[in-house]
Amino acid sequence: MKENVYKLTFKDDIIDAILCLDAVLPGNEVFSLFKGIPIIAADGASIKLYEKSIIPNYIIGDLDTFLSNPLSDKLKTLSEVIYIPEQETNDFEKSLNFCIKKDWKNILIFGLHGGVLEHTLNNWSIIKKFSRIMNLCIYDEERYGIPVHNSINFDTKKDEIISIIPQYIAKLTTKGLQWKLENETLEFGIREGFRNRAKVDYIEIILHSGEYLLFMDNRLPKMPVFEMK
Repeated sequence: MKENVYKLTFKDDIIDAILCLDAVLPGNEVFSLFKGIPIIAADGASIKLYEKSIIPNYIIGDLDTFLSNPLSDKLKTLSEVIYIPEQETNDFEKSLNFCIKKDWKNILIFGLHGGVLEHTLNNWSIIKKFSRIMNLCIYDEERYGIPVHNSINFDTKKDEIISIIPQYIAKLTTKGLQWKLENETLEFGIREGFRNRAKVDYIEIILHSGEYLLFMDNRLPKMPVFEMK
């Protein structure tokens, strides 16, 4: 049993970088919430950002999409371009490795899905791979996706939709959710915790084993952080 319980809180002064992937990105009103935070574009995301009049600080990847676009000539003069041709990792993983080298651990991710389906599924695999060594938060369609490896509690609001998706299996006990779990197992392909609902304004999820993805309403411009009680 994982006995340590962490308080899941949200802070607006810990984001090290915003990482944009080459899929559906949020509108300019979201980017305007963040001032002075480095923006990393994974390959073709740089073009999508430029079309929003947003200049990334770094453009990273094998650059096949970036270099095939005429706008790349202009962006080369505005952003630091980091060409990594090897094909053992995709542009998302290349970008996360770049963050690690910069000692950036708190990363807000835009554009995780909305492109080619297999890219989306592979991106979730990369989230699983890196989430034990980095604090990653996915933003999409007004929601947060947060990888969780420990027992947690957090403040919410009544009737907020809370989803718990196992990666790939998690044994849980919950308090404060409409459909509670009592030392029960969620398993990918068998049973998920999709679209549960907060009954009160304080939720506790005790993780006995495994790991999962927690989905909730976004807290922009704040990012999740796990703190020992």
